[in-house]
Amino acid sequence: MTRPWTPQPLDREARFYVAGHRGLAGGALWRHLQREGFTNLLGRGSQELDLRRDGDVRAFFEREQPRYVVLAAARVGGIAANAAEPVEFLSDNLRIQVNVLDAAHTVGVERLLFLGSSCIYPRLAAQPITEDSLLTGPLEETNKAYAIAKIAGVMHVQAMRREHGHAWISAMPTNLYGPGDNYDAQSSHVLAALIRRFDEAVRSGGRRVTNWGTGAPRREFLHVDDLAGALVALLERYDDDSPVNVGTGSDLTIAELAELVAAATGYAGEVAWDPSRPDGTPRKLLDVSRLHALGWRHGINLEAGIAATVDSYRRGRDQS
Repeated sequence: MTRPWTPQPLDREARFYVAGHRGLAGGALWRHLQREGFTNLLGRGSQELDLRRDGDVRAFFEREQPRYVVLAAARVGGIAANAAEPVEFLSDNLRIQVNVLDAAHTVGVERLLFLGSSCIYPRLAAQPITEDSLLTGPLEETNKAYAIAKIAGVMHVQAMRREHGHAWISAMPTNLYGPGDNYDAQSSHVLAALIRRFDEAVRSGGRRVTNWGTGAPRREFLHVDDLAGALVALLERYDDDSPVNVGTGSDLTIAELAELVAAATGYAGEVAWDPSRPDGTPRKLLDVSRLHALGWRHGINLEAGIAATVDSYRRGRDQS
């Protein structure tokens, strides 16, 4: 059994592996760790290390011997991508999770954080959603395969704690946005899709933008830079079986979100909605009281965060 762990600051010189360090969440964590003075960070792109290949993952862990691990690598995407490729979303994520967690166990990783998703909760869970809502009702059909994989990851961490005594934890972030997001027309999430759509209308002189669904569902959004700070706080302060929700504790309708994006991009035309397209879960607001009790709260206002994200998107677009 692994020796008992007590809350303490992370060793800034320890080997720290961020799986998925080039993604939205992993990239934000990587930048945060660099700012916080971590000097021994480990990161590998998918071309260097395919986390779906068990032998390669085990060899990497045996060679590098990380003390800390955050598993932020995953196959992700919006409603359209989930609907088109449920096999890949289930299979790839299960392989990634099992390979990383098993390899981490083999080399005795001291602290590991598995990054899940708020989509693990039932479609009609009581709002705001508490961590104990997990497995109490049917999932949202539009991303069920992805959710099942993430639920398996949470349960794998819990099993590692019970059977082997590892001080490993899971965090369930709400909808994320910020630098490094995926703006692909087919696989992006809602906020990134809105930014791309409104920006394209501004550049083309379009006077009408049509968005998916009715605009009525309510969503919560967290800037990835805030997420990064929360993850380090959890690694230093939290040790329990239960996953921890990471969010802001407030939400808005997709229609209201579209208004913020339109303002940030300078779009002044008509905003329309296509109800033939899926809305997804009616509401998804996380209860973040457990995280607040640990002394952490988000710091980036949504309006300011969207404006900064639009600027980041446009700089990247102009450079490509």
